Amino acid sequence: MKIHIKRLHKTENSTIGEMTIDGKFECYTLEDVERDVKIKSETAIPKGTYKVIINQSNRFKKLLPLLLKVKGFEGIRIHAGNTNHDTEGCILVGRTRSVDFIGQSRKAFDSLFKKMQNSKEEISLTIS
Repeated sequence: MKIHIKRLHKTENSTIGEMTIDGKFECYTLEDVERDVKIKSETAIPKGTYKVIINQSNRFKKLLPLLLKVKGFEGIRIHAGNTNHDTEGCILVGRTRSVDFIGQSRKAFDSLFKKMQNSKEEISLTIS
């Protein structure tokens, strides 16, 4: 499974993007701001390609997707949330978007997570 996030709309508070799976639109994304110098809990992860696994999150106490080998970051997950206050570097997903906000996040996450769990292929995520 190949997931791609294209970062499109950037403000001083967040970065909104579009996520596709194998070339088909899946949902919108919200991340922290891209920065040249990392600010803890306020910086988007670097562009690149990452292997994704699903494992138990100690913080959220449930299974969640985890991006592996993200340089300078630990515990980067994909999960539900609506604004930059809901992420510390993780990728949030939603079905609707506006400035610094994504909506219907739980529905978007549930749909995405089901597809990821049912995938027979290795999961990779590319951010551009």
